[in-house]
Amino acid sequence: MRETPRPQGTAGDPRAQHPQPCPGRALAHTTGASGSGTPHRSDDRPPHTPRGERYAGQGGRPGTSPPVPGRPAFLFATLLGVFAVITWQVASGGPLRRLDERLDPPLTGHGPSWLAEGLSDLGSMPVALPILACAIGYALHRGLRRRALIAAATMALVPLLVVPLKEWIARPGPFDPATGYYPSGHTATAMVAYGAAALLLAPFVRRGWLMPAAAGALTAATGIGLVLHGYHWPLDVLASVCLCGALLVVSSTGMRRSSSRTRLR
Repeated sequence: MRETPRPQGTAGDPRAQHPQPCPGRALAHTTGASGSGTPHRSDDRPPHTPRGERYAGQGGRPGTSPPVPGRPAFLFATLLGVFAVITWQVASGGPLRRLDERLDPPLTGHGPSWLAEGLSDLGSMPVALPILACAIGYALHRGLRRRALIAAATMALVPLLVVPLKEWIARPGPFDPATGYYPSGHTATAMVAYGAAALLLAPFVRRGWLMPAAAGALTAATGIGLVLHGYHWPLDVLASVCLCGALLVVSSTGMRRSSSRTRLR
C-alpha cells in the first residue's frame, strides 16, 4: 500500500508560515535601514573589512587605498638620518669621508668634458628655476594657489639651508683648495626645482609617475656631471639628495593636504 506523503505542516502549525526576517539581523550585504527588520545590512554600521574602508578614486570609482600617514614621516626621518650621518662623517674626517676621497679620483675625468659640464649645468639657477617658474605659473592658472605657494617656499628654503652648511663644514673641492663644497648647491637646486615642478604638474598628466621619474633622472644627471667634471665629491651630491628629498616629502604632504581641503569645499 502506497504511503501518501504527509503535509509539512497544518494550518495551525507555525512552521507552515514563511520565515520572517528577524529584526536587527543582517542577512544580506545590500543597503537597508537599521533595525527595519528587512534582510539588509545596517547603514549606520561601520564596515568590518578593509575593502569597506577604501576611498573613492577619480570620478567616484571605488578601490583607491587610503593614505598611510606613517610612510611620509618614516621617509622623512630616514632621509634626515642619512644626511646627519654623512654630515658627521664629513665634518669629523671619518671613514666615509676618507672612502669618498679615495673613490673620487677614479671617477673624475671620464667621458667628454663638455658632456659632464652640460649635465652639471642642469642644476644651475638659470636652467632649473625657469622650469619651476613655468610649473608654478601653470598651477596658478589652474587655481592651485596653495600648491604653487608651497613649491615656491620649498625652493626658497634651499639657500637658507645649504649656504650655512657650506660655511660650517668648509670642505674643499676635489681640485680647489677653496672651501664651501658641502653640500652640493647645484644638486640641491636641481632636485627641489625639478621635484617641485613634478609635484605640481603630475595631477595634469595621464601617467603622473612620469613627472617624478623625469625629475629624478634630471637630478641624477646633474650629480653625475658634477662628480665626473670634478666639481664635487660624491658625498656632497648624496648629502644634497637626502636633505632636499626630506624637503620634498614635506612639500608633497602639504600639497596633498591642500588638495583635500579644496575638494572638501
